[in-house]
Amino acid sequence: MRFGPIEAAATSEELLRLARHLPERVYLGTSSWAFPGWQGLVYGGEYAESRLARQGLAAYGRHPLLRAVGIDRGYYQALDSAEWARTAREVPERFRFLIKAPAAVTDAVTRGGRHAPGRAVSANPRFLDPAYATERFVIPALEGLGEKTGPLVLQFAPMPAELTRDSPALIERIAEFLVRLPASHAQVRPIYAVELRNPELLTPRFVHRMREVGARLCVGIHPRMPPVARQAAALRTMDAQAAPDSGWSLAGPLVVRWSLHGGFGYEQARSRYAPFNRRARSPIAPINRVPSPPTPVPQPSPFRRQRKRAACGRTSCGISPASARSPACSSPGPGCGGNIPGDSPRHENRRAPARAE
Repeated sequence: MRFGPIEAAATSEELLRLARHLPERVYLGTSSWAFPGWQGLVYGGEYAESRLARQGLAAYGRHPLLRAVGIDRGYYQALDSAEWARTAREVPERFRFLIKAPAAVTDAVTRGGRHAPGRAVSANPRFLDPAYATERFVIPALEGLGEKTGPLVLQFAPMPAELTRDSPALIERIAEFLVRLPASHAQVRPIYAVELRNPELLTPRFVHRMREVGARLCVGIHPRMPPVARQAAALRTMDAQAAPDSGWSLAGPLVVRWSLHGGFGYEQARSRYAPFNRRARSPIAPINRVPSPPTPVPQPSPFRRQRKRAACGRTSCGISPASARSPACSSPGPGCGGNIPGDSPRHENRRAPARAE
């Protein structure tokens, strides 16, 4: 284990040549930089994970291909502008940070503590509160990071069926929330990117409203979300030109959060790929089958009234996972507004309890 300043790994001519071919406005990076397994790839020695978390960002920022990094810790607790500024001083001017908004404004419920971290406890009174988001997230990030601010990702945790059942109203609430966030601050124009965990909300209505309010769709691989091809179809709908034959070109930044492996939960993928020191061309041991995510344990929803209500039989169309075992939709449900090109809509029962992931 080394002591002293954390050193960057030696840079090969192959990496430098590849970096020269990377377009200036393409920012590649990872989520966090505290991986001891990167010895010889990103870091020049063996360092403890805790030390890399505190002091490794500067060495990470010297890697010729790593021009960005995702910071998740603000999702759990809002950071102030001074902390963002200290982080920004560690990296070159060309570097960008993708940061997540606090769960305090993007999670519809408050969740259990240490003994039940994912369990919904009560309705969150700050959900979609633009004043709180502006004061505790947007302004501190823009003031602290300045021009190094990358996409501000609003990752909406899985929402209860009591909210998603009336999808038009929920989509309108999200749109109104985005409209009331700052369009600029400290001479920086933020990029707001929305990442869903409820695939039934990814409808043309949602896509069109996000386009109208100037937000981007964050494309990513996640067990709860549809395949990337269907998310790309939604993005194409968002950026569609007025003339149908004009082709597709991006109307704004492309924001992609690429997980370790489709079909795996976080812990499953982490146990398979750790310590994250193999290049893409290195062989990976095959497995017999892709394990399914664990079935969530039903929990009472804080949105439900004390009086029991019969299960709702209404359905909603949208981009649904390819594995859904339900008949094709012949009549769009409330709030659907049609089908996104390339999608095969299905009826799905959306009363499964929400879990934070």
